[in-house]
Amino acid sequence: MSTLKHVLFIMADQLRADYLSCYGHPTLKTPNIDRLAGRGLRFTRAYVQGSVCGASRMSTYTGRYVSSHGAIWNFVPLSVGQKTLGDHLRPHGVRCAVVGKTHVEPDVQGAARLGLDTAHGPGQLAMEGGFEPFARDDGIWPPGFKVSGNAYCDWLRERGYTGDNPWHDYANSGRGAEGEVLSGWQMRWAAKPAAIRKEHSETPYTTDRAIDFMRQAGDQPWVLHLSYIKPHWPYVAPAPYHDMYTAADVQPAQRDERERIDVHPVVAGFQRYTPSRSFARDEVRDTVIPVYMGLVKQLDDQLGRLFDFLRESGLEQDTLVVFTSDHGDYLGDHWLGEKELFHDPIVRVPLIVVDPRPAADARRGQVCDELVEAIDLVPTMLDALGLPQPSEWLEGQSLLPLLHAVAGARGKDMVVCENTYAFRDEVRLPTGQPVQGCHMTMLRTERWKFIHYEGQAAQLFDLHADPLELHDLGRDAAYAAVREAMLGRLFDWYRGRRRFPTITHEAIASWNQRELAAGIDIGVW
Repeated sequence: MSTLKHVLFIMADQLRADYLSCYGHPTLKTPNIDRLAGRGLRFTRAYVQGSVCGASRMSTYTGRYVSSHGAIWNFVPLSVGQKTLGDHLRPHGVRCAVVGKTHVEPDVQGAARLGLDTAHGPGQLAMEGGFEPFARDDGIWPPGFKVSGNAYCDWLRERGYTGDNPWHDYANSGRGAEGEVLSGWQMRWAAKPAAIRKEHSETPYTTDRAIDFMRQAGDQPWVLHLSYIKPHWPYVAPAPYHDMYTAADVQPAQRDERERIDVHPVVAGFQRYTPSRSFARDEVRDTVIPVYMGLVKQLDDQLGRLFDFLRESGLEQDTLVVFTSDHGDYLGDHWLGEKELFHDPIVRVPLIVVDPRPAADARRGQVCDELVEAIDLVPTMLDALGLPQPSEWLEGQSLLPLLHAVAGARGKDMVVCENTYAFRDEVRLPTGQPVQGCHMTMLRTERWKFIHYEGQAAQLFDLHADPLELHDLGRDAAYAAVREAMLGRLFDWYRGRRRFPTITHEAIASWNQRELAAGIDIGVW
């Protein structure tokens, strides 16, 4: 079977699977993402390995679980000792670049210890998570921040959007009756159109830079990580996307009053968190969610431009396309806002993979209900490019057998996601847990979702009887045996981590013969 030359790895930040029409949303139509699904295989049960941006992305980029790569939360450096997608590609002459967001936090201390030049060459790539920063922009510039050296802000200034922080003042804020800035960080202004022309907003800008890269790269092998900042907050959209949808389009919240009675102490802490208290109000949901939908619609429109370019340029024929997200957004489900816990609106993400080769024709346009993980994407990309998959590093498995309908191909019998609440004082302090005791681990099997907390009761959901995860069985005596069995599976999972990545499994297996060949014959009488 022929190999492909290119991979277009698309990620949208904080995008829920159920806010796409191909995943069942009744009023938010996303025809271009639907078109992509029609050309590939749509996975309905794809799970991320971290429930916040940084940890999730580092797992996706390394092909390793959070406990293996160590970047447990946002702004936690990814160790220079970890290998990422780019590190696996470059030795084989494949260019690996990013347009948009990565959330990679550089390991400055590790680089200094090794004497790396972080401004050039391998040292710079290590600080960028292995991606050539063709047009990197993580896109969070709070109000009052003086932004300099940011390509998007400079680009906006060239078009007349003046000031210290045009990202905030124009692209992510509206205007009041007197022309005053209505900051997008305050959700009360979400329904106001962004003070920017739609073609100058972040999503079209990011699409333009991706097309620039593909034109520049030409026919050489490449992997492009196209990482859109939206529909992540601030929830602000340019006209006409700001009012395409109304409160009538907002789906009922997936929540139940039982979830606020005798609630798990960690969940209770997150329910006290400001975004959760805001999204518990219907007024907030009815204001924000239509704008979130508008941002998703703008994303879909821009993907249409992108897919047209792929077709017209001929790249469509030899490019693997992967479309996914790093996590979802509660939007008031389970009386929560933002992310960080493990309900499906957060940890189950859209995943569509398009392999243009004839081997994928048998499953083209179909749906796959197997359990798969974000760490499976690095092995999939390497497999599609015909490159080796270093098993001593990678903890995922290639999805190509599923895409190609290989006999006996299966997903996983369990998926895992991790996070810590150590960074949230409103959660950690009431529990009395030390920083090192705040780790949370989710296991999801075909039937059960189990969440382990250090020093706290577990949570357990029966997904067959309770698919919306409204009834926590974590302290129900009738399910003690299930919890014990899931705890055993957690222990098994921990023992299976790739803890020795600096030597290949093949080298270990041949070690005895190498010693004998070198004349090392220990202990002979």
